[in-house]
Amino acid sequence: MAEKPTIDRAIRDFIWNVVEIHSQIEEIHKSWAELLGMTEPQWLILMAIDELDQGRGVSGIAIANKLRIHPAFVTNQTKKLEAMVFLAREPSPDDARFVQMSLTEKARAEISKLSTKREALNSALLEGLDEASLDYLNKRLASIAKNSRLASQKLSIGAM
Repeated sequence: MAEKPTIDRAIRDFIWNVVEIHSQIEEIHKSWAELLGMTEPQWLILMAIDELDQGRGVSGIAIANKLRIHPAFVTNQTKKLEAMVFLAREPSPDDARFVQMSLTEKARAEISKLSTKREALNSALLEGLDEASLDYLNKRLASIAKNSRLASQKLSIGAM
């Protein structure tokens, strides 16, 4: 009988820990963005492009999906980032109706300037976790992320 309240408490603790971590990471992203004279969403768009680009550029849809934001917002913000010379927008070689985006040399240089600070921050953030522990944690979090997407979909269609 005592098991259900224990698991409920553990789940609530987990959720509040995720909320706290999200809040702190959001503040960190705001700090990085301010150092480059941009907004936090613009910083996240740059980071998504950096993560997703494999030499051919990245579509706005891929960025929107990665960040879970509306594609129109990506279009609006990437135009601003292009004006700031942080990214280049080129028509897709496969379909000229679509745009592929990539970081400019300016963006890469500015991000590189932050690398020492980012490495120090990552060390502080993940202090006490070795590579195996971090790998284990990431696998568990990926599983929880997948399950949360499925649960959210079920909830939205009334299946829960």
